[in-house]
Amino acid sequence: MPAITRRTRVIEGADARTLPVADLIAEGRPTILRGLARDVPLVAAARQGPAAAVAWLKRFDGGQPVTAYIGDPAIGGRFGYTADCTALNFTRERGSLSAYLDRLLASIDDAAAPSIYIGSTDIDQYLPGIRDQAVLPFGDPELIAHPPLVSIWIGNRTTASAHHDMSNNIAVTLVGRRRFTLFPPDQVANLYPGPLEPTPAGQVVSMVDFDAPDLTRHPGFADALAVAEVAEMEPGDALIYPALWWHQVEALDPFNAMINYWWNPTPRFMDTPQNTLLHGLLSLRDRPEHEKRGWQALFDYYVFGDAARAGAHLPADARGALAPLDAMAARRLRATLLQRLNR
Repeated sequence: MPAITRRTRVIEGADARTLPVADLIAEGRPTILRGLARDVPLVAAARQGPAAAVAWLKRFDGGQPVTAYIGDPAIGGRFGYTADCTALNFTRERGSLSAYLDRLLASIDDAAAPSIYIGSTDIDQYLPGIRDQAVLPFGDPELIAHPPLVSIWIGNRTTASAHHDMSNNIAVTLVGRRRFTLFPPDQVANLYPGPLEPTPAGQVVSMVDFDAPDLTRHPGFADALAVAEVAEMEPGDALIYPALWWHQVEALDPFNAMINYWWNPTPRFMDTPQNTLLHGLLSLRDRPEHEKRGWQALFDYYVFGDAARAGAHLPADARGALAPLDAMAARRLRATLLQRLNR
């Protein structure tokens, strides 16, 4: 990868119980929380080597089959698309967590072993009991009001190509080293996202090979690099970053495990903006340019501007969808949309 000089901000000595999570997210920048999870027992087990870490994890195998991504050695651990972008460059399997852990351990010294990536696996469903041993006691009111989805990621040397998440994230490295390369949301064009379908895990990923970028095909990537930052993570470190930040994640050791916490403080009755994006492709993208500029002004007024402005001059009973949204209003608005879409 071309040299990136910017390094992610580091905070030392943070405590999950007093960490100002909402304030850090509101700052709109990633932050490494050095040693936040140093006391998690899995971190201590991993210091004894991969076999000890695997044995520790196998204690919590709930017996349900997990999903694993398997990549041919030819992909070099980089999960993404085939050359023609019509398919993914790996296969999905279902199997025993313990069996995959044994497989990872057996091939730990084999540089030609397939890439194995057990991604975003819900800890409570698949590793019952691990929550009491490995989940951090975050005390920020935002996380108490909006409990995060907690997932574990396990594998060998793999790379999750740059992508964005629709929720805020605290990624905690527990076994092995990881490297995050991060870009602010406005760099989307310079990262050359792949097709909307298929995707490796629901979100589009960058087409740029960060290890050997082709600046003839992807010239804007040079501009993305100018604002990129790198977070180097050791076991016990955590990285907090806001929703929609692009990030490539490299697992750097032969055996790695990470737990992350995803949450979003928006009410559950709100729809995902990804649906709005798809509808925008259907209804706006191919209109004449002058119409698009007009709709952009309308969206700025009704959606991206002050939430109260568009209805402020109307009597309260006449505001309809312009009034503050609640569960009932969201249900009515969704019904209206479904009726119009099913014309």
